[in-house]
Amino acid sequence: MPILKSTYKPPLLFQNGHFSTIYSAKVRVAPKVNQTRERIFLPDDDFIDLDWSWSKAKTNHLVILLHGLEGNAQRTYIKGSAYHINQNNMDAVAVNYRGCSGEPNNLYRSYNAGATEDLEAVINHILQKDHYDSISLTGFSLGGNLLLKYLGERADVPKQIKKAIAVSTPLVLKESLEELNKTHNIIYNTSFLLDLKKKIKQKAIQFPEQTTAEEVNKIKSLLDFDNIYTSKAHGFKDAYDYYHKNSSLQFLPEVKIPVLLLQAQNDSFLSPSCFPVDIAENHDNIFLETPKYGGHVGFYNKNNIYYNEKRTVEFLKTL
Repeated sequence: MPILKSTYKPPLLFQNGHFSTIYSAKVRVAPKVNQTRERIFLPDDDFIDLDWSWSKAKTNHLVILLHGLEGNAQRTYIKGSAYHINQNNMDAVAVNYRGCSGEPNNLYRSYNAGATEDLEAVINHILQKDHYDSISLTGFSLGGNLLLKYLGERADVPKQIKKAIAVSTPLVLKESLEELNKTHNIIYNTSFLLDLKKKIKQKAIQFPEQTTAEEVNKIKSLLDFDNIYTSKAHGFKDAYDYYHKNSSLQFLPEVKIPVLLLQAQNDSFLSPSCFPVDIAENHDNIFLETPKYGGHVGFYNKNNIYYNEKRTVEFLKTL
């Protein structure tokens, strides 16, 4: 498919990628969304919490929302998406990954950028309700990588899954880590690392036989975290093995449903490889839109309806 021409042009201040990223994460007021929580149990006796919100009118279309690294279903970008989806006659369910709903999960493992077995469990649970004829997936950052890997690694997906949208997605995990390590990204890098270290300190208390305070104290970077915790807890040789096996770029050629990739050119988290022009130009189902502005999940727009939220609904309704 040809590359999509973007019409997004925010006010001058929001043309700065860092400003739009930080404002959208820390300052934007989330639209009011009434969510109802459901806990589902996984085959390994762990759990995932789902936060549902509904259209005013009965609908057979559901959108599954997948948050980013150290996010949850209460984040402004998730609630903003759920609100606009509900206003356009679709139900929404926001997934809290293991350990992200405000309560530690039961196991030493938690979530990662390629844990598609958990997404599959959520989808299977929803399909058992036998209510939705049409299901769409929307993922942000790590959640975008997760859904793209899910769609591309399977010979087929459930027929009810019709479309997907991936926003600000690090398609090559190792390269995005390298971008985050650059000086201009120190605020984000530090914030992620602090949050992740809090989680592993809790894990060390829960599972002293799995990790030690000494190991936790060795974590000085995101790479350290993935070497010491993520890779070991989830069955990978090391951080680079984890990045290699779970980066979604390699799965894009096998995607069989229409997918919108929305990647801002001034997203400081993304490397050049995260803009797969060649794949999109030669793939019937990959629609790549690369607006000049937007930062990382920072597509500010008037009336508190963000550009990515508007494009999500347009994409779901027009294909």
